[in-house]
Amino acid sequence: MSHARLIAGDCTATFDGDRARETRGRVVCLRKPDDTVLLHDAAGYRPVAWLTRPDASVVAGDPPTLDARDGDDRLRVLFHETSVDVRVPVSAAGDPAGACPDCDGALVARSGTLACTDCDREYVLPAGAEVLDERCDCGLPRVVAVRGDRFEVCADRSCESLDDAVRERFDRAFDCPDCGDDLRVVRAGGLLLGCDAYPDCEAAFALPAAEHDGTCACGLPTFGGACLDRECDG
Repeated sequence: MSHARLIAGDCTATFDGDRARETRGRVVCLRKPDDTVLLHDAAGYRPVAWLTRPDASVVAGDPPTLDARDGDDRLRVLFHETSVDVRVPVSAAGDPAGACPDCDGALVARSGTLACTDCDREYVLPAGAEVLDERCDCGLPRVVAVRGDRFEVCADRSCESLDDAVRERFDRAFDCPDCGDDLRVVRAGGLLLGCDAYPDCEAAFALPAAEHDGTCACGLPTFGGACLDRECDG
């Protein structure tokens, strides 16, 4: 579980760099898990000082002093007195995706991941995947992703692999336009349809995030109305 440090009190904040200035007041200072520092006062919605993802960040002393540096930029927050100084648990926030099967936390989908708000469970989802209401036998949500067809798989790739589902559907389903050998489903950065005669034949095509719906005049399959070969004029 990640934690943020929240310090509130009377402080002097000094920023050295492109936005050089010094401020004094009773503020709320938030140091996020990625070391980003934000200082908020009673006025407005923008922080009065901040440093995003610095190279180094240290909090020491009582009352504390926070020192964050990022290249030539430096933010130093010297607290004269504090009313609050606590570490609080924080998690990713996203679209609710039901209960975590391992704890009392909630699952949320955000930025291509499925994560629990209370424990360390986190899963990387296939690009463009949609989280469904249906559950896998393991307790996690199922997701749907389009890779030449619509595939419903578990959010945990080790439980149910999207790659395996795509291979079962499209491996050797089409012929190579250059040599006539089979096109195989391979992963090389993304899912590709590559010639089985590689390296003698280097024909390879990215498998589109669209559904197979026909055949192009060149003989290759079409996905979403477009030829598998993006450079084809057929």
